[in-house]
Amino acid sequence: MDGEIKRFIQVWTSAITCLCYCYYITPRIPSGLLRLLSLLPIFYLFIVLPLNLSSTNLGGFTAFLLVWLTNFKLLLFSFDQGPLSPPPPKLFHFISIACLPIKIKQEDENKSHETTKSTTVNPPIPRRVLLGIKFVLLGFIIYAYNYKQYLHQNIILVLYCCHVYLQLEITLAICAAPIRAILGFELEPQFNEPYLATSLQDFWGRRWNLMVTGILRPTIYAPIRRVSTHLIGSTWAPLPAVIAVFVVSGLDA
Repeated sequence: MDGEIKRFIQVWTSAITCLCYCYYITPRIPSGLLRLLSLLPIFYLFIVLPLNLSSTNLGGFTAFLLVWLTNFKLLLFSFDQGPLSPPPPKLFHFISIACLPIKIKQEDENKSHETTKSTTVNPPIPRRVLLGIKFVLLGFIIYAYNYKQYLHQNIILVLYCCHVYLQLEITLAICAAPIRAILGFELEPQFNEPYLATSLQDFWGRRWNLMVTGILRPTIYAPIRRVSTHLIGSTWAPLPAVIAVFVVSGLDA
């Protein structure tokens, strides 16, 4: 285990060194193909680095952050898009935004949110209260597993689905709290109450794991839809784009 921790530290030391290059050198290169070419070695290193870790927890965690999150954000950065463009004023902020599952709320979004909130007759339940309720529900679900032998299989399946959602949202919210305090930024929530979805499109596109949606839309969906429009027309163009998004997200899972 000591050897695994040592390799974990070495992997992240290498990753941070690569991100220092991305912060200090890459912005000096014109956006577009030239900047993309300058980042290709970084993409390769971020794919290879997690292979040095043998444990599922450390290896899977590192692979998700480097191979998926950071690589996609740097891909957007190549074309002056995404959360890294323009680069934040501090290196620590750049590394945090690149690696962590966070998205900074923009000022115009803050104003829009305040306007919507001020015009709402019945204000929604505060997010902290909702989080507390979800934490209690998660406790009940975990306790209910002690009585699985008395429950129908469909009920157990529903409990598992709720468990996954509640644990994800609570974990990300707990992780975002110290990040918000350290960075001093207002962060967007990762979920938008997916149980209120009115359709499958509303669930996947507007409520479930919004950070992943925000990354996949400009990097996978939009380019493939543009290409497909020229090949098969605008009517069928969204189909291969949607399939590509599901394939990429499935490979990540």
